[in-house]
Amino acid sequence: MNKDLDIAQKATMQDIRKIADQLGLSEDDLELYGKYKAKINLDVFEKFNENKDGSVILVTAINPTKAGEGKSTTTVGLGQAFNKIGKNAIIALREPSFGPVMGIKGGAAGGGYSQVVPMEDINLHFTGDIHAISTANNAVSAIIDNHIHRGNALEIDPRRITWNRVLDMNDRALRGIVVGLGGTAGGIPREDQFDIAVASEIMAVLCLANNLEDLKTRIKRIVFGYTYKRKPLTIGDLGIEGAITLILKDAIKPNLVQTLENTPALIHGGPFANIAHGCNSIIATNMGRKLADYVITEAGFGADLGAEKFLDIKADQAGFTPSAVVIVATIRALKMHGGMSKKNLTEENIDALMKGTENLDKHIDTIKQFGLPYVVAINEFVTDTKTETDALANYLKNNGHPYSISRVWEKGGEGATDLAKQVINEIENKENKFKKMYEKDDSIKEKIEKIAKKVYGAKGVEFTKTARRKLRRFKRRGWEDLSVCMAKTQSSLSDNPRLLGRPTDFTITVRDLKPAIGAGFIVALTGDVMTMPGLPKRPAALDMDITKEGKVKGLF
Repeated sequence: MNKDLDIAQKATMQDIRKIADQLGLSEDDLELYGKYKAKINLDVFEKFNENKDGSVILVTAINPTKAGEGKSTTTVGLGQAFNKIGKNAIIALREPSFGPVMGIKGGAAGGGYSQVVPMEDINLHFTGDIHAISTANNAVSAIIDNHIHRGNALEIDPRRITWNRVLDMNDRALRGIVVGLGGTAGGIPREDQFDIAVASEIMAVLCLANNLEDLKTRIKRIVFGYTYKRKPLTIGDLGIEGAITLILKDAIKPNLVQTLENTPALIHGGPFANIAHGCNSIIATNMGRKLADYVITEAGFGADLGAEKFLDIKADQAGFTPSAVVIVATIRALKMHGGMSKKNLTEENIDALMKGTENLDKHIDTIKQFGLPYVVAINEFVTDTKTETDALANYLKNNGHPYSISRVWEKGGEGATDLAKQVINEIENKENKFKKMYEKDDSIKEKIEKIAKKVYGAKGVEFTKTARRKLRRFKRRGWEDLSVCMAKTQSSLSDNPRLLGRPTDFTITVRDLKPAIGAGFIVALTGDVMTMPGLPKRPAALDMDITKEGKVKGLF
């Protein structure tokens, strides 16, 4: 069986200017990054202002397992399938974070014959957007510490600085550090920590901004800490919002690439869905809506995380109503949710499969609560048996769930033409009753409780003493009308990663709350979810190499 990298390296890519031409873009609309990558200038919005907005189709999934679900692969394959059946479609994805690429999770370029290319570039630095975000974030940190060192006119309390440094790498050793050592010339000593770059609020505001001016406004209102009297301090108080926005002047422009079948793809922004809002940029999605009739996009992890945030945060701030949702599931992953271990997944087990459908049912229920048409995509693996496939198909049919068998890894767009037709049928024939999971006027506590109960299936929410104190403070500061961004394990509907399937009678524990005022939401930290991942015992980096001719090896 060919590996993803082998397939990608044998691809015949078109000059990116030809891909742009499919969309009605000229070379003047592009900033070329070699022959196969380009950034799109933001004045394209004005050029295509009169175009009708295309439909947005969200691809989500069940809770991810080590067996793999193939959400990004399905997104790419579905975009290719739309074009195969004669529909004008574009794909919108997130950028891969370098840390997971070198760790265990892998990249975010799809797989098999449903990949975006050049796959190596996309997974390794790409056009430098995430590095620009890291630089902007760490520039804020440097200026905060310099301000304190130079007299601290703002009366910044070093014990209450909430702004962390970032690195686009999994590095557990940086979860807790001390800065300012080395004597009087080294600054003021204080505790600090690193987050992974995609957890930075700079990443969130880049992905939620509508334009450059909106980006600067959002950066200005980011809270980085508090005074000795506990007054919130913003980047605007430091007077550096212009400089930070300047660092991001190129990163804000969406990146244009192509799939193996030369379908256009926009890849832009990459916040994690377990610690941030998990969606590609509003700018890329809205640009796609002007350039094509259908935008096929995805949100991180399962529907309890990425999809909930896409629908409650991104769609709300972007001002569009999604047209349909595709929920990806695999027989392998459902068997894991039904109690099977990964090493036994090649064995046929109908009982475990049927037990695992409880997880799928909850995610279907969540999308139905949002009032959106949906289709279940059964992402086929070579180890699936006909008996298992028939059992799952009959289960979905008997329960009235639209579904399709997806073979996009093996067959590319051809493997999802039925899925594409089903999605279009749902859009055209099912009523769209889209509504958010909570109301803007709900308190922060009520928003968290609604998500926990309605999306996760929890019986209730417990708030630690720290969280309860911050609820009171945030209310006094007028932050009650902000959205909520839940930071929770992706592996379970609960905040315990070991509870697979559809757990019941559980409680979500909110241990802390963090304001992300620039992004427009409050982050609720649950369980033991961390904002700086660590590397596994055997990192993927050990398999990677490059030949003397410059050919990449071992990248998935």
